[in-house]
Amino acid sequence: TLYRTGAKSPIVDALVAAAQAGKEVTVVIELRARFDEAENVALASRLQQAAAHVVYGIVGYKTHAKMLLILRRENNKLRHYVHLGTGNYHRSTSRIYTDYGLLTSDKQIGEDIGHLFVQLTSLGKVPKMNKLLHAPFTLHEGLLNRINNEIDNIEAGKPAHIIAKVNSLVEPEIIQAFYRASIAGVKIDLIVRGVCCLKPGIPGLSENIHVRSIIGRFLEHTRVFYFANNDEPAVWAGSADLMKRNLLRRVETCFPIESKRLRDRVIEDLNIYLADNTQAWILSSDGRYKRVEHEEGAEVICAQTTLLEQMATSY
Repeated sequence: TLYRTGAKSPIVDALVAAAQAGKEVTVVIELRARFDEAENVALASRLQQAAAHVVYGIVGYKTHAKMLLILRRENNKLRHYVHLGTGNYHRSTSRIYTDYGLLTSDKQIGEDIGHLFVQLTSLGKVPKMNKLLHAPFTLHEGLLNRINNEIDNIEAGKPAHIIAKVNSLVEPEIIQAFYRASIAGVKIDLIVRGVCCLKPGIPGLSENIHVRSIIGRFLEHTRVFYFANNDEPAVWAGSADLMKRNLLRRVETCFPIESKRLRDRVIEDLNIYLADNTQAWILSSDGRYKRVEHEEGAEVICAQTTLLEQMATSY
């Protein structure tokens, strides 16, 4: 799927080369990507000239999902290789945005993505997914169910905690679910870069909800959801923000991080964001943001710098 790619895109070059080499290449291009409409029309023409099969998704629904599927025959068996991401396949923004991407050969995720591509290219009906949550069908309900599960856990005396990192939090039912969870006693930490319609810190309603925004060198773009799940942490990442348009009027994906090593890494990243005391702004109940000031003598923590240094030493 291509939503925004920018000029001289390496991934488009690779798709063109694959098509010209005789590989079957199918590309779903969103022509209504704001400000990129003309560029995407030209991109579609280029891919078609290279003999790629180009489709434009489902009428009435923007295709905002970030996904890539490679299907190969290996040892007389079909093998799925899938990439799922929170950000676009865009060379320029990948240098200045923070995003996550998952590369997996998990068979069930591969089947899910295959079914989703069938729906996008032939308007077929998607069967029940194995692992994936996808908008506009199961993502909204799936997130609500997981919030309600944390409420059930806290009421049963079990550990409960929610961390969500998104660009925007606007969707009313999700906000109401967070309020119910707070009233029940669930601790909720929200990292929202942009618009947030939830009011934290209101006694009897949202005193267990804390909202912060990280404003720094990089534009925070990851969409990640953590649920304590009775000490069996569940972590999801995806392409959708918590807005009605994303959850109900777009094609979006949300995928589980099942590898313990990767899951622990994402949780560690979230905790670093929550500990940031240099680029963090806290939202108060009156709708105002106040910059976090680290206490004298306390360790200075900058999430973006810390994560950048970790990446530099891990490769």
